[in-house]
Amino acid sequence: MKRIDSAALPEQLAQVPQWRYDPARGGTITRDFAFADFVQAFGFMSRVALAAERADHHPEWFNVYNKVTIVLTTHDAQGLSPRDIELARRIDALC
Repeated sequence: MKRIDSAALPEQLAQVPQWRYDPARGGTITRDFAFADFVQAFGFMSRVALAAERADHHPEWFNVYNKVTIVLTTHDAQGLSPRDIELARRIDALC
């Protein structure tokens, strides 16, 4: 998988407007989620885990009680790839 080139990046990022782009590590996108409680946060993480497994593309994530932060990047591409954008879109659909 190839990293998204800088010319295509704005168009790709426009597909996931709630995600923050960071150029560090070749490019990552991050989104913070907040839920009513831990059970809802954990349920969301379970749904994301199933979607990530089907896509064979796994997020970096952090959870504290009702908050979940997800970071996407493609380690093999050493940065942001189309797989990250697609998984972000799938995650957005699970909210």
